[in-house]
Amino acid sequence: MASQTSRQPEALERFRELLRTLKQYEEILGVVYWDMRTGAPRKGIGLRSEAVGTLSSEIFRISTSDEMGELLQKLEEPDTYAGLNAIDRKLVEESRKDFDRNRKLPPQMYKEYVVLTSQAESAWEVAKEKNDFPGFAPYLEKIIDYNRKFVELWGVKSTPYDTLLDMYEPDMTTAGLDRLFGELRARLVPLAEAIAKEGDRPDTSFLQGTFDIGAQKKFSLYTLKQMGYDFEAGRLDESVHPFATGLSPGDVRITTRYLAHDVTSALFGTIHEGGHALYEQNIAEELAGTTLCTGTSMGIHESQSRLWENMIGRSRGFWQRYFPELQKHFPGQLDGVSAEAFYRGINVVEPSLIRIEADELTYNLHIMIRYEIEKMLFNEALSVRELPEVWNAKYKEALGIVPPTDAEGVLQDVHWSGGSFGYFPSYSLGNMYAAQIMNSAKTALPELEGQIAQGDLLPLKAWLTEGVYRHGKLLKPAEIIERISGEPLKSSYLCDYLEGKYRDIYRLG
Repeated sequence: MASQTSRQPEALERFRELLRTLKQYEEILGVVYWDMRTGAPRKGIGLRSEAVGTLSSEIFRISTSDEMGELLQKLEEPDTYAGLNAIDRKLVEESRKDFDRNRKLPPQMYKEYVVLTSQAESAWEVAKEKNDFPGFAPYLEKIIDYNRKFVELWGVKSTPYDTLLDMYEPDMTTAGLDRLFGELRARLVPLAEAIAKEGDRPDTSFLQGTFDIGAQKKFSLYTLKQMGYDFEAGRLDESVHPFATGLSPGDVRITTRYLAHDVTSALFGTIHEGGHALYEQNIAEELAGTTLCTGTSMGIHESQSRLWENMIGRSRGFWQRYFPELQKHFPGQLDGVSAEAFYRGINVVEPSLIRIEADELTYNLHIMIRYEIEKMLFNEALSVRELPEVWNAKYKEALGIVPPTDAEGVLQDVHWSGGSFGYFPSYSLGNMYAAQIMNSAKTALPELEGQIAQGDLLPLKAWLTEGVYRHGKLLKPAEIIERISGEPLKSSYLCDYLEGKYRDIYRLG
């Protein structure tokens, strides 16, 4: 018995050591990916992708090693497991899930896939720039083929797509999404129709023109500081597609995209990625250096980016405080515009081609289109060559518009080049989580709306840190939302929020 007791701390210490090594390798890999997407020379992408494949393979090897399996087996022994603290139990649980899933993949296949996706992201940038879907299609065909093989090896859940969905939103199913999306359609489509037919459309003419990119950069940095983003633990850069990279709570980097003719693109892109960054920067110290030091799911992660971007950044109170600051950054261009007119103008509802620039109301239709196409790819064997036609048809059906080019259509998002199938539903789930969380925040912080109107955003950040951020991956998505709201995820909070906001903006009865 004494020898078994002595083995417990040894096994736990070695287990923690392996996880620390994995986390360190992942941090290095994160820096490499960040560099590849923020200006690495294109001629170096080939060899850099091989380096990414080698490092990823080493991470894969450690996480699926016989030693990892033996340590998990020891730590899962009932007496040993009962003696673990909450963090170590969750580490064992998550590591077991990863171990069992990844052991089913041949290491060489995994390495080839990582190299392929590293190359594909750069190929996507070129294809989008040149409007060349045929040039990108071979990469996408290979990526989808690999994912289909992975699903077979992992084991098909209710459908092949359910298997992929679980990677990003644990325990979520296509049946659950079909229900939630159906509820959204039932309430939001009639609202959009009423706005189009009866609404008093806000003036947006003041958003037309050329806005100095240098001034946009300064205002983006200013806004992030107001949100509580820690620049000693992060930085803001530029990329083709905005993103956030959480290397550790002390190094969370974000990017945005500046457009001279559109002052709102970088503004809301920055706030969106800033929401992701606040999550990663404020995970509890005791989780740092472990595999739990990340968001619990992509839906919860997107809830924070969408909450800050839309429910704060597109709110009336926010612009009562910050519109004078925006005017100072663009002298003369917005002088004749009121804060109320600007608030209404940035919330105009109209069908658009580009997801990341869509209004709050129609945004979910963009996600539903991608969700339906991804299901067709994996559940119905839709071919890559059919994608542009299917994409355009669905945009015509859902939004009444057809992309004039593939660059504005099927090539607009980076996600598929990285193999992120099952990710897109996270955005709409994030909208639903965000509305439910924000509803609870207003109850818990009765002065919240006044604080936002005064530019005091830190009380909300502190409340979110306690309820969401600090827990990292220690709690599941369902546990997070039930702790905060006392209920499981519901679509009604998002529908109520959107109906209230847009009926007011469009002056509907």
